[in-house]
Amino acid sequence: MTSTVPALGTLPTTAGSARPGKVRTADGSALQAVLLDMDGTLVDTEGFWWDVEVEVFASLGHTLDESWRHVVVGGPMSRSAGFLIEATGAAITLPELTVLLNKGFEERIEQALPLMPGAARLLAELHEHRVPTALVSASHRRIIDRVLATLGTHHFALSVAGDEVPRTKPHPDPYLTAAAGLGVDPVACAVVEDTATGVAAAEAAGCRVVAVPSVAPLAPAPRRTVVSSLEEVDLAFLRGLMTEMR
Repeated sequence: MTSTVPALGTLPTTAGSARPGKVRTADGSALQAVLLDMDGTLVDTEGFWWDVEVEVFASLGHTLDESWRHVVVGGPMSRSAGFLIEATGAAITLPELTVLLNKGFEERIEQALPLMPGAARLLAELHEHRVPTALVSASHRRIIDRVLATLGTHHFALSVAGDEVPRTKPHPDPYLTAAAGLGVDPVACAVVEDTATGVAAAEAAGCRVVAVPSVAPLAPAPRRTVVSSLEEVDLAFLRGLMTEMR
């Protein structure tokens, strides 16, 4: 089973997680762990969130501007929902809206949960080679656990949800928490992300980033490599990036 990670400052000692201070490596390479985003990176669900937001606000008598999609994509629920409430002036509280959005999203993934191209192969390869791997998402725990049932909990040593850290993406806390839980150095971690918000979080944590843009384009930058699909990413590719950094 995948273990969850508490807030920064406490480290888990449950099965599947490294004990504090013990650095685990991936077959002796410079790559110590791989940290993966969920929505839009492993599962093709970024569009699901927008569709749910459109439907919920329509039920409240408001129409969402398509341009807002780029504002809310990839962000934490509190930020996205808060922005839409302010932009529309809808008569709903943030906690009420959060419940409606999570419920609508859960209903969609129960019907279908498409994986991004190359996701299943990459997860299988990392698992086969025993590379410490974590799922790091801004989504809430209740959503992550439903998705993990499809992705396979055995693929992840641990997972970090947006409602389990003091500050979620774009802050570095989720990735720092994941690295600490695995007992690895964030600088030796490869992160795979699809949005500017997630990339900012990973880079702030000091990780090496592979960006696979799902909605808005992302530009290459120091410590950041941009690819068009996970089909371009395998273990050799990730290890090569870390070797180049040396």
